[in-house]
Amino acid sequence: QVQLVESGGGSVQAGGSLRLSCLVSGHTSVVNSMGWFRQAPGTEREGVAAIVNGGYTTYADSVRGRFSISRDNAKNTLLLEMNSLKPEDSAMYYCAADRVFYYGLVALSRSSYSYWGQGTQVTVSS
Repeated sequence: QVQLVESGGGSVQAGGSLRLSCLVSGHTSVVNSMGWFRQAPGTEREGVAAIVNGGYTTYADSVRGRFSISRDNAKNTLLLEMNSLKPEDSAMYYCAADRVFYYGLVALSRSSYSYWGQGTQVTVSS
């Protein structure tokens, strides 16, 4: 089993920045793909960014150039640096992980991931 715990959410004004973290525990050696997803009230959970062991990254068009995903394997932590935040970025953000290597758009698909965290709230005010 793999456990994921997110942190770093909060409230920020438009144009500001936040850094989300996801601590991975349990059978961390089986994790090859990790991603960040978000879900606003009344909407579907959508993929934001993903990273595969080796460093290949995938971003949603809506965040490319503003968000950056990285993984610190020594600390078993997944990070999401969010800059130039917009009100439409407001959502619950979830960390996800899976054993499979995912490249491209499949890495941003909710159905690709077996393990999920509980989420951390991000609110961006205008």
